[in-house]
Amino acid sequence: MSEGRNIPARDDDPDRLYTVTRGRSRPPEHAFDLVTLIVTEREPEPGMQSEHVRILRLCAEPTSVVEIAAELALPVSVVKILLGDLLEAGRVTARHPRFAPTKARLPDLDTLKQVLNGLQQL
Repeated sequence: MSEGRNIPARDDDPDRLYTVTRGRSRPPEHAFDLVTLIVTEREPEPGMQSEHVRILRLCAEPTSVVEIAAELALPVSVVKILLGDLLEAGRVTARHPRFAPTKARLPDLDTLKQVLNGLQQL
C-alpha cells in the first residue's frame, strides 16, 4: 500500500463530522439525553442534508437518541446537533420517556401496598 493513497472517509473521520455538523461542536439550547424519544412530525424535503433525512425516516416511530446514533453510526454529540436542527425547524418532537403518555394507567401506591400485604399474609 502506498502512503499517499486516498481511502474513503470513515464515519468517525473528523473532517466528515465537521462537515455533517457544519462546524458546530455543541447542540443548540435543547437538552437531549440518551433516552429522549424523537418522533418525526414532517416528511423530508428535497435538498435536505442526508443525515437529517435518515433521522426523519428512522423516527417515524418514537426512537431514542442513542438508537439514532447507533443506526447512523455517528457519535451521540453529532446526533444531538442534528436533532437540534430538526427540532428548531419543527420537523421532530422530543420528549423524555417518563413524560410520554401511556395507554395503561398504573395502580396507585395504596393499592400496591394492599396487594403486598395480602401476599405476605398467605
